[in-house]
Amino acid sequence: MARMESEKRLAWSLGLAGLLPFMGGGLAAWWAPPAWQVSAIYGFTYYSAVILSFLGGIHWGSALQVPRADNPRRLILAMVPSLIAWPALLFNTVTGLWVLLAGFLLMGGYDISREGREGFPKWYLILRCVLTVSVVMLHFVVLGRLSL
Repeated sequence: MARMESEKRLAWSLGLAGLLPFMGGGLAAWWAPPAWQVSAIYGFTYYSAVILSFLGGIHWGSALQVPRADNPRRLILAMVPSLIAWPALLFNTVTGLWVLLAGFLLMGGYDISREGREGFPKWYLILRCVLTVSVVMLHFVVLGRLSL
């Protein structure tokens, strides 16, 4: 039991630490020197694509770990975040950020669906909700900067 609690704390710590590049990019997009703002926005966008792809990997790993009847469907759906993230980097930055934001919302919806949450502990779903809401809000911060 202590090991499970330790893993839960570590997962929460790592998940929240994963927000730091989003927060740093969002803040720098507004308040860094102008020359750095462009790099911050690109960095935010690329990091967003990487993390969205990572979310698909979570479901890929889960489908391979636990045999279930819906595993073929889950494996296919696990590819969707990467298929959203990569093309998002090919669009102009504003469009790409909107596509990435939509990808996070879609994955968040899947994560809380009956199929998506199967096999995950309740605390993980709470963590995913916290992270998804935070990431979506930070996308709006950067999009707000780009709308000026």
